[in-house]
Amino acid sequence: MSAPVPGGRRGSANPAAKALGNQPAPGQDLNGGMSPSGQVILATAGYDHTIKFWEVGTGQCLKTLQHADSQVNALEISPDGQLLAACGYQHIRMFDVLGTNPNPVVNYEGVSKNVMDVGFQEECKWMYTAGEDGTVKIWDLGMRNLSCQRIYDAHAPVNSAVLHPNQQDLILGDQNGVVHVWNLRSDQSEQYIPQAGCSVQSVAVDSQGLHMACVTNQGTLHVWDLPSGEKNPALAEQRQKITAHKRYGLKCKFSPDSSALATSSADQSTKLWRPKDLTHITDLHKSGQRWVWDMAFSNDSQYLFTASSDCIARLWSLAKNEVKCEYVGHSKALTCLAFRDRLVT
Repeated sequence: MSAPVPGGRRGSANPAAKALGNQPAPGQDLNGGMSPSGQVILATAGYDHTIKFWEVGTGQCLKTLQHADSQVNALEISPDGQLLAACGYQHIRMFDVLGTNPNPVVNYEGVSKNVMDVGFQEECKWMYTAGEDGTVKIWDLGMRNLSCQRIYDAHAPVNSAVLHPNQQDLILGDQNGVVHVWNLRSDQSEQYIPQAGCSVQSVAVDSQGLHMACVTNQGTLHVWDLPSGEKNPALAEQRQKITAHKRYGLKCKFSPDSSALATSSADQSTKLWRPKDLTHITDLHKSGQRWVWDMAFSNDSQYLFTASSDCIARLWSLAKNEVKCEYVGHSKALTCLAFRDRLVT
């Protein structure tokens, strides 16, 4: 890939990336240039109080942003590719991806405890956050300054939140082991308890809105079938559960084409499953990578990015079940990443 993130500067080449080979990666053509799909953005963060942007195909660090006073718990890139939201301990910050300003354009400190998850409505009209204070908040983005419009009280620390493709339902997972489906239109919610005595670490919904999943701190993966069409996702029916990992489950995510469901864990692995029957597809494992905290699929579902406690993010080819590139430069554990290779304009 020849073009850096706009406003960024090229860093030194990553020797690990060179050793692995500069294979065509998401958003690249065979000549290494930008694809017609638009700007490719990869960002990583963790406990070293920095956010780094990377050139996907080579592993070069394009720029580094400081995230003072807190680790970063979650990252998300807005659908138009202009904003990067970062949340941490008592902080919600938003950075201008396309500009050269290294400082946050929004720095909101009026939250308590850790903010654990963040996401955007598809037209960038509003944003949601979920946190250890037991609430999920809706933020109006119309004026480019955070204004909290609505609050949902889960009555327990919230680890994860994801927006249903219908843009009307938020799915939440909390530390008391409850999955909430909050309908923003009616302001009503339904609760599910997939597994007593556990914590729901991550929730996910597929791009077609047909399946919902969660993974627990006991490594159990649960999948629900969701009603199609305009029916309320709160009418979900739990279909299946499996022991995906023998250790602490950390993340679950559907591929964009809904052909795979990925889970990650403290057992140093990422596993892929078929959503329809939860049959095992493959394991992605790198010796020494430690806990795998976060992951993101490429838009074509052919690649997976992972972020691990060994301070390294990796790009995996799912067709070959191998690492294509490593992103080395953080000094402490990585906890989150954000990737976008198709922008909404």
